Amino acid sequence: MSSPRRLVLLRHAKAEASAGPDHARPLALAGRRQASAVGAQLLAEGLVPDHVLCSSALRTRQTWDLLRAALGPAAEQVSVDVREEVYDAGVPELLALLQEVGPAVATVLVVGHEPTMSAAAARLAGRTSAPQVLDRVRLGVPTAAWSLLEPAGDWQTLAAGSARLTALRVPA
Repeated sequence: MSSPRRLVLLRHAKAEASAGPDHARPLALAGRRQASAVGAQLLAEGLVPDHVLCSSALRTRQTWDLLRAALGPAAEQVSVDVREEVYDAGVPELLALLQEVGPAVATVLVVGHEPTMSAAAARLAGRTSAPQVLDRVRLGVPTAAWSLLEPAGDWQTLAAGSARLTALRVPA
């Protein structure tokens, strides 16, 4: 492994309440602001992803688009994989998708949904994880919250307890 791996698990920003199909719910104005703020946070913390795994739902795609705009030129080389499977994924399915990520990728951003984002962070967290952060993700996370994990090995070996959960950022 040439560079440390980092996994950012982001719950989409706040969406509009809608009487239509859940998959087609757009971001609310507050969600648009949240998504831009997350992009600025990731840039400031040096967490520009190499690869993005994004749910196909409208609100997750909009979250990524606004986040990417906030990253500016740093996002030009990011590969993006919009997948229907992320929309319905539970933790095992999400882990399987992450295990498909190529070995050259150092930082992955997943833009997905609850309860999978917090459950995946809790499942991946190993014994060296920050206890207070682990306790918080076990409760679930609000919109636009993101967890940072550092997997111990390659993406192909990602499994329960194999990463260090270091941070949870919750929007103000």
